[in-house]
Amino acid sequence: MLEALFDRAKCDHRAAFIPYVMAGDPDIATTEAVLLALTDAGADAIELGIPYGDPLADGPTIAAAAQRALAHGVTIADVLAITRRHKENAGAPIVLFSYFNPILQYGVERFAYDAAGAGASAVIVPDLSLEETETLSSTLAEHGVDMPLLIAPSTTRERARRIVDRSTGFVYVVGRLGVTGADSRVSTQGVRAQVAALRGMTERPLAVGFGVSSSAHVQELAPLVDGIIVGSALIDAFAGTSAGEAVARVRAFAAPLIAATQYGER
Repeated sequence: MLEALFDRAKCDHRAAFIPYVMAGDPDIATTEAVLLALTDAGADAIELGIPYGDPLADGPTIAAAAQRALAHGVTIADVLAITRRHKENAGAPIVLFSYFNPILQYGVERFAYDAAGAGASAVIVPDLSLEETETLSSTLAEHGVDMPLLIAPSTTRERARRIVDRSTGFVYVVGRLGVTGADSRVSTQGVRAQVAALRGMTERPLAVGFGVSSSAHVQELAPLVDGIIVGSALIDAFAGTSAGEAVARVRAFAAPLIAATQYGER
């Protein structure tokens, strides 16, 4: 379960750092090297994207990364194999990020069983509404896999309460309206209001994503939340490279962001 890693980060007076990587971009070997580099750099968990051709919540950077992976024929089975090898190498916990259609085609029960067997800690599915999550979330739970749910800035208080009650592992706080991407920064004031409301509803960890792209963003947000998710900006940092160069760029990009997660006592 993921909540323990947030507890450890809190004891260290920092927000957990959760980077996002698209599996198979630009190739499987580079993905595995990048995952280990992020682990060595201090990532607390890593979101690993399952490539999909119609990613409704993703901006151009992640959508392009998915297309590159799909062009190389990367499948769910490949992503699960990456997850398994990463686990065997004592890598940071993996949170799989997938749209529902690939899971449905794979088979919900089979996916939950195989994800757990590969060592995945959680699965995020951004295109399932709260009312559609019951079958997948309960099946994952049977296999000991968490399912964090997303709450947008536009989510009503009543609906947010129902979402946090269903969410496991952590609650994904969407920092701004729109798709993922590094071009538009999150609103610290908006996140502060979201988090204040959610703290009154749940004791589950709150991790913010969408639009977080720099150490300055992280430094502003770290005192407010339990975790920080960075995706598009990281992918941009090593796009067009592979192997050793990709690893070097990932380390250089991640270091200042991880340092910025530190804060004083709340």
